[in-house]
Amino acid sequence: DLADTQKLIQQVRLALEGGTLWLQYRNKSADKSLGLQQATALMRLCREFAVPLIINDSLDVALEIDADGVHLGAQDCLISHEKKKLGAEKIIGVSCYDNLQCALEAETEGADYVALGSFFASTVKPHAVRAPLKLLREAKERLRVPVVAVGGIDLHNAGLLVGAGADAVAVISALFNAEDIKETAKN
Repeated sequence: DLADTQKLIQQVRLALEGGTLWLQYRNKSADKSLGLQQATALMRLCREFAVPLIINDSLDVALEIDADGVHLGAQDCLISHEKKKLGAEKIIGVSCYDNLQCALEAETEGADYVALGSFFASTVKPHAVRAPLKLLREAKERLRVPVVAVGGIDLHNAGLLVGAGADAVAVISALFNAEDIKETAKN
C-alpha cells in the first residue's frame, strides 16, 4: 500500500519495463479519492505498455476507469452478477486461498482465473492460511481456467510454483522492495 502516487507510478513503470505482463492494483489503505487517482494513473501507464490492469476488490473503480478487470475475494459476491456489470470481455479473478472447491465453483460461476495461496510466508498478509504445493497440481488437473499462485513469492521459489502447475505468480514485496525493480521483473 503506497500513498505516494508518483512513487507508485515510477515503481510500476520499472516493473513494466522489466516485463511484467499483468498488473493488479491493490491499495487497502487508500481512501476512495486516492484509490481512484492511483487507479487512473496506473490505467494510463498500463495502456502505454499494453498490459492489462486488474482492480482488486472494487468493481466501482474498475467500471469508472474502464479497467481490464477486477479481482474478488471468494466471499465478495456472485461472479456471474459482477460479470454482467463489468462486461463479458472483461477479466474476473477470484481468491480461493487453499480451497479447491472454491476454485471449482468460481470457474463454474464464470471466473477467468483463480488465485491460490499463500504458498509461503508473506509480509503483505502475514496471517494468511498456507496452501500446500500439491494444491497447484490438483487445481491444474481439475480446472480449465488459469491458476495464479500467491503469497511470499520471490526469485528463489517462483520456479517451484510454476513447476507444480501455476500458470502465473503474483509478486509484490520481492519486486517492489527490490533494489532494481526492472531487473527483478526481468528475472
